[in-house]
Amino acid sequence: MEKVTGRSIVKGIAIGKILLYRKEEQSVKRTKVKESDREEKRYEAARKEAVSQLNELYEKAVREVGEKEAEVFKVYIMILEDSNYTDSVTHMIRSQQVNAEYAVAEAGDKLSKVFAGMEDEYFKARTADVKDITERLVRILSGKQEKEGIQDGPMIVMADDLAPSETVQLGKDKFLAFVTRYGSVHSHTAILARAMDIPALTGVDICREWDGKMAIVDGCLGVLYVEPEPEILEVFKKRQKEDKEARELLMKLKGKEDMTLDGKKIRLYANIGSERDVTDVLENDAAGIGLFRSEFLYLESEDYPDEESQFKVYRSVAENMAGKQVIVRTLDIGADKQADYFGMGYEENPAMGYRGIRVCLDRQEIFRTQLRALFRASAYGNISIMYPMIISVDEIRQIKEITESVKEELKAQGIACGKVEQGIMIETPAAVMISDMLAEEVDFFSIGTNDLTQYTLAADRQNMKLDPIYDAHHPAVLRMIQMTVENGHKHGCRVGICGELSEDTALTRTFIEMGIDELSVPPSLVLPIRKIIRNIKAGRETV
Repeated sequence: MEKVTGRSIVKGIAIGKILLYRKEEQSVKRTKVKESDREEKRYEAARKEAVSQLNELYEKAVREVGEKEAEVFKVYIMILEDSNYTDSVTHMIRSQQVNAEYAVAEAGDKLSKVFAGMEDEYFKARTADVKDITERLVRILSGKQEKEGIQDGPMIVMADDLAPSETVQLGKDKFLAFVTRYGSVHSHTAILARAMDIPALTGVDICREWDGKMAIVDGCLGVLYVEPEPEILEVFKKRQKEDKEARELLMKLKGKEDMTLDGKKIRLYANIGSERDVTDVLENDAAGIGLFRSEFLYLESEDYPDEESQFKVYRSVAENMAGKQVIVRTLDIGADKQADYFGMGYEENPAMGYRGIRVCLDRQEIFRTQLRALFRASAYGNISIMYPMIISVDEIRQIKEITESVKEELKAQGIACGKVEQGIMIETPAAVMISDMLAEEVDFFSIGTNDLTQYTLAADRQNMKLDPIYDAHHPAVLRMIQMTVENGHKHGCRVGICGELSEDTALTRTFIEMGIDELSVPPSLVLPIRKIIRNIKAGRETV
C-alpha cells in the first residue's frame, strides 16, 4: 500500500480504480510568414470554431452540473470575443509576421503570466483558464481532434492538471474523484468538482504505475491510498457511509440562525470575487456578502472600466442579494494585483508601496467613477462600501469629502441613492494602534488578517522561505485582533474578519469570545461554521 498526501479541493471519500489521464503535448513553432492576412483569417476561423465548441460544452455542463457552474464557458467565450484579446493576437501576426499558432501561444502566455503573478488566489487561478483557451485555439489551428471522453467508468481520474473543458468533456458520470499534480482550490475545475460533489485532491506526485490500481481518495484529510490493505478499505467504506449521512444533516442547517447557545448573534457572511459567485452565496445561505473584491472588474479589463459597466455589476449583485448586506471593497490595486494600463511602475517593496486607497486618493478620477457606480447601485439594494489599506484618520476624512461630493453631484442630476454604511479594512499595525480614533469615523471595521499577519510579523507572505514564521496564530496577531474589537466596540463600531483566518475553525470559538460581530468566509464554509457557532457559548458579555 502507498500513502500519499496532497491538498484537499473537495472533501469526501471515493473508492475505486485509477485512470491516468494523459494529455497530448502541444508544441508551437515560430514560423515567419509572408501573407499576414492569410494568418489573420486562419485565426478568425479558429476563434469562431472555438466559440462553437465552447457553446456545446456550455450546454453539456448545464445538463450535468447546472447553469451557474457552466458559466465558466461563457466567460471563455467572452474572452475570445473581446476585441482587446483579438487585437493582441492579430497585432503580433502583423507586426512580427508570424504564424497564427505562435501569436495565440504568445498572447496566451503573456496573459497567463499576469494572472500567475497575482497574490490573490482567486485571480491566480485564472491562469489555468487562459491556458485552456490557448490550448483549444492552438489545437484547432493545428488540425488536431479533441480527445475523447473516458470509455470506462466511473473512475478516480488522475492527471498533471485538468482544465474545465476536459472535466466536462470526460463526463460527470465518469468521475468518482479527481487527483492532480497541479491546480488550485480556486480554479474553475475545482468549482466544477464541488458542483459535481466529488472528492478532489491537488498537489499529488502522481506515478504512471498507478494506472488501473485500486485506490482511496480521502478528501477530508487530503490523503491518497493506492492498493489499500483490506482492513483500511473497510474503515473507509464505513467512513464513506458516515460522511454521506453527515452531509445530509448539515443541509438541515439552512435557514437556521447564526447564534451561539447563550444567544449571541454572529453575522456569517461570504466573500466573493465576481457577480458569478452570488449563486454560491445564496445556495449556502450566507447572511450577506462581507467582502466583494471589486478589483476583478479592473484586472479582467484592458482599460479602466467605466461607470455604467461597474454600475450594472453592483446593481446585479445588490438585487440578487434581495436586501441582504453587500460590502464592496473599493479598488485594491497594487502590490501583487497589477494591470498594465494603470502604469504603476516598478517598486522595490510593492507590498508596502503604492496600493489600495493610496492609489484611489492619488487618482481621484478613477475613485470617483467607482463611487458614483456604487452609490447609484445602492438605490437597488443594501450596499455598503469598505476602503482598503487605511493607516490614518486623515485618509478617512479625505474619503468622506469625496463621497459627499459624489452624492451631491448625483443628487443634482436627479439620481437616487440608498443609505450606505461606510467602513474600513484593518490590515496594518498602524490601523490597529489608532483603531479607537478610526472607530469614531466609520460604521464598521473588517480585519484583513492576511496583510495584518504579514505586516505584524515583518514576514513577506509571498516568500516561501518565511513560511515557518508566517503564523497567523501568533500571539501578536491575536492581540491585534482583540485590541481592534475592544476599540471598535467602545465607539459603537461593528467589527468583522474577512481574511483567511475567518475560515480557520480552530479559532472560531476564540473570535466569538473576543466579541467579533461578523465572520466572512468562502460560501462553501458558511454551513460548517454555522454548525460550530450554534454549539458555542460566547463565554462573556460582548458589546
